[in-house]
Amino acid sequence: MSAWGVAVLLSWLSCCGSALWRYYSNSPNYNIFSTRSTIKLEYEGTSFSEWSVPETCSLQDKRSPTTELRCSAPGIQAIKPIVTGPDEEERYLYVDSSHTCFMWHYRIIPFFENLTHVIIIWVFDPEHANPDELLRNAEEPSRNSMVLSTQLATLGQEPTIYTILRKKVYFPDRNMNDGTWRITVPVTIDDVLKEIRGNKVTFQDCFISDTFFLLTTPLLTTPEFPGFLPLSSQTGSQLISSWNPCLASLAVVVSDTETYQTNDSFRTWTRIRVPPNVLSDDERQSVTRVTLLYDGIYFVINGILYVKTFHAFKRLGRNENIPDGGIMGVTSRKWCWIKYLLKNKGRRSTMVIWTENEVYLGYTPLEFVRIITTAELKILLKLSPSATLTVHNMEYTGHPLELAVLLNYCVTCTVTKNIFIVTYNEDTKQWVFQDFKLDVPIDSFLVPRFLFSATPELVLYDKHRIYYCYHNFTLTGVLQTPTENGNLSVLSNESVIHEVFVDYFGNIVVKMENNIIFYFKTSITDAVKLHVWVNSMIRSTFLLNTSGHIYLLYAFDNGTIHAQEYPLKLEAHSIAFKTKDKCPFTAFNNDIGRIFYFLDKGDMLNLWSQLVYPENTGLYTIVELYGPEVLQISQYTHYEIAFGHCTKTLNLTFSQNINYEGVDNYFHLQDKNTGLLLIQLRPSAYSKTCTRAHKVFQMAVGCDIYKYITVKGFSKKGCLQHDFTYVIEKSYLRHRPSQNLKVRYDWEEYGCPLKLQFTEKFQPVIQLFNDDGFIEDVKVNFIVWEIHGRDDYSFNTTMKQNGCLNEAQTWKSMIKLNKHLPLEEVWGPQNYRHCFSYAIGKPGDLTQPYEIINSSNNNHIFWPLGHSGMYVFRVKILDPNYSFCNLTAVFAIETFGVIPSPGAYLVAAFLFILMLLFFTLLVLSYFRYMNIYRRHIYEPLHKPPKPKGSKEN
Repeated sequence: MSAWGVAVLLSWLSCCGSALWRYYSNSPNYNIFSTRSTIKLEYEGTSFSEWSVPETCSLQDKRSPTTELRCSAPGIQAIKPIVTGPDEEERYLYVDSSHTCFMWHYRIIPFFENLTHVIIIWVFDPEHANPDELLRNAEEPSRNSMVLSTQLATLGQEPTIYTILRKKVYFPDRNMNDGTWRITVPVTIDDVLKEIRGNKVTFQDCFISDTFFLLTTPLLTTPEFPGFLPLSSQTGSQLISSWNPCLASLAVVVSDTETYQTNDSFRTWTRIRVPPNVLSDDERQSVTRVTLLYDGIYFVINGILYVKTFHAFKRLGRNENIPDGGIMGVTSRKWCWIKYLLKNKGRRSTMVIWTENEVYLGYTPLEFVRIITTAELKILLKLSPSATLTVHNMEYTGHPLELAVLLNYCVTCTVTKNIFIVTYNEDTKQWVFQDFKLDVPIDSFLVPRFLFSATPELVLYDKHRIYYCYHNFTLTGVLQTPTENGNLSVLSNESVIHEVFVDYFGNIVVKMENNIIFYFKTSITDAVKLHVWVNSMIRSTFLLNTSGHIYLLYAFDNGTIHAQEYPLKLEAHSIAFKTKDKCPFTAFNNDIGRIFYFLDKGDMLNLWSQLVYPENTGLYTIVELYGPEVLQISQYTHYEIAFGHCTKTLNLTFSQNINYEGVDNYFHLQDKNTGLLLIQLRPSAYSKTCTRAHKVFQMAVGCDIYKYITVKGFSKKGCLQHDFTYVIEKSYLRHRPSQNLKVRYDWEEYGCPLKLQFTEKFQPVIQLFNDDGFIEDVKVNFIVWEIHGRDDYSFNTTMKQNGCLNEAQTWKSMIKLNKHLPLEEVWGPQNYRHCFSYAIGKPGDLTQPYEIINSSNNNHIFWPLGHSGMYVFRVKILDPNYSFCNLTAVFAIETFGVIPSPGAYLVAAFLFILMLLFFTLLVLSYFRYMNIYRRHIYEPLHKPPKPKGSKEN
């Protein structure tokens, strides 16, 4: 339903409420609100007479409660309805003179088979678009949009998709198709923030507005099953909402009639219902808390935790290591930190549940761990054993690894109680007692909302007041209002606070149950009351849409819900104009392009922040850090003044200057100097009209798990892979076993082997990568070893040739020193000692091969010439000052060639022996035949036969 359609429905459903008026724009999220825009006005009430507008603006029908307004001149336009009876409030709308007139429309088509999205993009003019394009539901461009897109394409226009987190760029196909461009984008879970940008091309003096959006994996909502029954809160209660912090379009809302879920910011939605006979009618209408996670929707009903998954509705209890009852609440994170550093290789929880005396962390899937009890906290905080300590409420902080527990503390517990705050870090497992104490009536209940900031900052609210805690609990108090000393109920017809909504830009919106709205910003200690936007009879809640803007969701008694954009910026500027509130600075810029930075050994990060402000104001940029002291920070400020404005540019350099070489406690020193910091840059003064109050980002000092090394020229593809084994002769193995070693070649781990001739020497070229791609060629020292124990290879340079003054480390010496360790741990950056100083090491034979390689020492591996072989090497970075990561890689080399002929002396000896044997046989044969010859000279060879009957004498 369009904004105009929702307005008509709101007007019809709230006919018995108080009078009010609203305005709308054809541009989604009020992105374009200029002299070219059509502003739709709507009065809700029965006493309307006519509209009062400036002379520079014209109305379609001055006396109609619903009409259209156009303003020919930019600036502040005072607009209000003239009514019979008390005057209606006047709005001061800022109409821009921008040349941005057109917008990008996108349609996403997922392809599951190759995990990509095809995004179809075209240009549309909000003033001449069809309703589906305005609602972002169009399947194809309208005729006007098709003509407009084609005309802009001929002028050189072309959309490009930029990713905010990973800084990747995707371009469209070469040819347009029916007035649209197509861009193929891979599915990612850590780079969902996208922006469509175009070339600087104009048509009729109009540019195209950049479009920010979320692109996620296709998310399914829980289906509705016939015969299932509604799940709701108690009759007459306000809406309860929860959303995914990294995918704001995925949300769930509980009303007193139904529970609704959406994956597209409630453009479409489904009802969450439960099977019959699982809950009683009273239980189905008793939802008090709800939390939306990837693996399901969690409900607290009468102190029991339930989970609704895609196919089931389950009660949780002792089987999941949580209590069967008495659960006071469940909550999940409110801020999206996709990347973070876990030093202790633990895991991060997805939710926290609590009872009056216990706290449990929840992990996916359905695993819960109790982390503390109030009895243990009482000992930890050194509180009186006789006092009463219970859990009041809980919330995750703005830190990606921390949560906060609000505690009730009292001794007599009759009139008042104290509220304390302790924080818990999931990585260090440390509890910190914060410098905060608040005395409240014994029946008060406070709800915390931690802000998007580096240091812990939060606002708490009860039914009537807002309490603020800024700058790591150094600035606390009650939020003030122009009258009534901060009691918002008195200023909103005795209504009570329903919710406090906080966004990433520092905007804080307080919504009362009767839909009166108050507004302030981070670090601001007073609030203003905004114009009435919604009738007091409608139940509503604030949520974030896919473009990062807030919107209102309305739930009606007929079981339907509707989403409507809310122009917070325009409403806040209207009040600011009336209160004469101005931002103390003109611009606050910086070059911080990421929300997460990794700093490894030797890295240096340079950033700048620029503040432009009127002369004689005296502003400056404040740098706030929260986390371990593991970095050196240098600051340099450049100051300029011109034309009545001052420009202060703050240059920041983050680095770590610690030498890890030669230390005895290498791993301890590494652990001591790694950690996660949150850094915040903010002006020293700002107000509710400043568009950006602060800049927050993470800096992790340690090992980036996405960093790895490879050996150049080696790959796991491009060769014929087949199952084969080979045998290594026992005499070629390091420990000289009694039998040969049979090895099965693992293609997945070893990759394709490089074939080299016996005579070819080889020096590995190591390359460093991370998840963004290639970083550099590694120039520092590294070592290699054959993982199956071969040692029939050597190195072509000696220790002396490499400049050693003492004997260098070798595999043989390191194995001897570390016999209790496996081969891959006996030598590394933790125990590396160089040989270039007389003070390090011992004298020895410097003619030994030098077994350390780097890109400049010309040290190569060479092979034995007497046999071929398969060598599987592992390479490890040896330099202690290169990286916190244990960087290793595997590569394989197969040697081949013709076995070379033996030496000349060996050939001569062989021939001599052969000839000696020949002459010996010849001489022996000669004497043998001479003997036979002599004997037969005197004896004929054939004697004549004797006559028969003759006798010998």
